[in-house]
Amino acid sequence: MMRSRRVGDMTELDPAELREAYDAQLRTFVPPRLPRGVEVVRDGPLVRFTGFENGGFVGYRDLGGLEGAALDELIARQVRIFTERGESFEWKVHAHDHPPDLPERLRAHGFVAEETETVVIAPVATVAAPPTLPADVTLREVTGRPDFDRVEAMEQEIWSDDHSWMAASLEAERAADPDALTIVVAEAGDAVVCAAWVRYVAGTDFATLWGGATSPAWRGRGIYRGLVAYRASLAADRGFRYLEVDASDDSRPILERLGFVPVTTTTPFIRSPR
Repeated sequence: MMRSRRVGDMTELDPAELREAYDAQLRTFVPPRLPRGVEVVRDGPLVRFTGFENGGFVGYRDLGGLEGAALDELIARQVRIFTERGESFEWKVHAHDHPPDLPERLRAHGFVAEETETVVIAPVATVAAPPTLPADVTLREVTGRPDFDRVEAMEQEIWSDDHSWMAASLEAERAADPDALTIVVAEAGDAVVCAAWVRYVAGTDFATLWGGATSPAWRGRGIYRGLVAYRASLAADRGFRYLEVDASDDSRPILERLGFVPVTTTTPFIRSPR
């Protein structure tokens, strides 16, 4: 059981224990219902996911002491399998992973590192609250493809990379298990100005928060914070104990002010078949 102690009016969380729970409960989690076409295979210490709209990924709690040539063989096998499928895939490296030369070995196999994010965790009860929003902004839960297309269009406008897979991915995930995912949009009139979703990780203490990109003209007005509070309330209603976010450098300060605690960092390494 995770411990915490009260200091004044605040509960002091133990980052090491939070990280241990994150490793044990989230890093090799396999959803009980998967989108059509997605397959999961265990390969030594890895759990390999293939068939998502935007490629696949591998997860692991640890690498079981593999290093040197044995680790290179495991990496090369994943590259070969995904290349044969014509799929990109992601291998997330955490700051506390072993061996320490794992990033260099991934680069040697053609992986490219993306921006490092910080894993932050907070008690649901600390964050859940009625959202405070600008008077001209409303929140709405969405469930259908037309709204997913609007979310994708907003993401395409904000980011320079390709998000053409997003609407189909959200639709497939909702179709597979509608109770495991809630997607929320913030709207100003007919425009989507922010979108975010929460995944309820069945059988664990955790709900995980994703998205949250906000249109530039609407930033700094509390919309992102409002969406965090709203999704935390949804998780509270379902009995989850903790929220987890892979936070960008922009989001991390906001989340820490809301009570999230950093427990480690994670760097996505991407391998393209081309």
